[in-house]
Amino acid sequence: MHDPSHGPQPPPSGDGPQPSPEWRPSPPQPGWGPGQPQPGYGAPPPAPQPGYGAPPPPPQPGYGASPAPASYYPGAGPWQRPPAPAPRVVPPPPGTRYDHLARTPLHRWWRPLVGTVAVALAYLVTGVVVISAGVLVAQLTGIPVLMEDGRLFGEPVYDLAVMLLSIAAVLPLVFGAAWLIQRRPPGTLSSVLGRLRWRWLLTCTGLAVLSLLFGQAALVATLALTGEDVGDLFGWTGWDRFLPGLVVIALLVPFQAAAEEYVFRGWLLQAFGAYFRTPWPGILLGAAAFTALHAYTDWGIVDVFAFGALMGWLAVRTGGLEAPIALHVVNNVVSFVPAAAAGDLADALRQGAVPWQSLAGTVVQLGFFTVAVIIIAQKRAIPSLSR
Repeated sequence: MHDPSHGPQPPPSGDGPQPSPEWRPSPPQPGWGPGQPQPGYGAPPPAPQPGYGAPPPPPQPGYGASPAPASYYPGAGPWQRPPAPAPRVVPPPPGTRYDHLARTPLHRWWRPLVGTVAVALAYLVTGVVVISAGVLVAQLTGIPVLMEDGRLFGEPVYDLAVMLLSIAAVLPLVFGAAWLIQRRPPGTLSSVLGRLRWRWLLTCTGLAVLSLLFGQAALVATLALTGEDVGDLFGWTGWDRFLPGLVVIALLVPFQAAAEEYVFRGWLLQAFGAYFRTPWPGILLGAAAFTALHAYTDWGIVDVFAFGALMGWLAVRTGGLEAPIALHVVNNVVSFVPAAAAGDLADALRQGAVPWQSLAGTVVQLGFFTVAVIIIAQKRAIPSLSR
């Protein structure tokens, strides 16, 4: 017996007449509204033609075609490191001669001029400041202040210390001018390698001592042959007076001599080298300025100028200031140490006339030193161009 509560039933097997099934509407499916065909009943509605009517709704997931992909938006790119700022200082290009080391890619025509004025002012201002401080300390400690006859103070050792310090204090300001104004590594004032070549400096110091011995021997021989008294060249005042002077000489003379070389054979030589192909304008003008700094007269002017010019040429030839610094330090030490040993340090600070016989010692000393430095520099392949 057919139970109408269970909906339509499949027809029974057999050939007899089939009863009419009782039709009941199916319950609406979730998500289907009125007017929409039930799944599985009838054909799907025809798709609207392009350009007629509203576009069809996007197909639901799982029914029909897959949804169209959204438009592609790449968004922000991968993180990249920001570009490095422009370097503050730029070294010279490889293959640059010592006197041309100021010709960096950042070189401008005004940089050497402004730098030279700044170095000159620093030289003067530093001297005034150090001497003024020395006067103040002398007044506080009871040291006599003379300011006459080429002497500043009544105590020779203190006078020597203030004088040497007033020059040595310029050294960091020269480095600062190269870094701040010319925007190049300060080490390019030292050599073509951008630094002081210490082994080469020690070698040149040994050659300077040896050449000084030959020069002093030539001086003494010339004085003796010309009838001059050589007995007063050496003396002894005692350890109590000698040691203070020796300490000041050992501590300050290397920096004082190096400062003068960095100014006159370093800065000035390279400042003129920024404009001239040949190094000789810088060599000669640097030697002239170096001579003007001293108060020598007569043959002393020739002596000092020859020293300055030859040291400038050696700086270019060997690619650095090691040879000039070595000979300058040795010369100044030997000038002050015997005077301190003899108790005549006050006389050593005075500059004036120099006997012509001293030129004999200068010729021997400078000649031997120059030849020896050039020969050893060639054998050791000391670089004279930047790398």
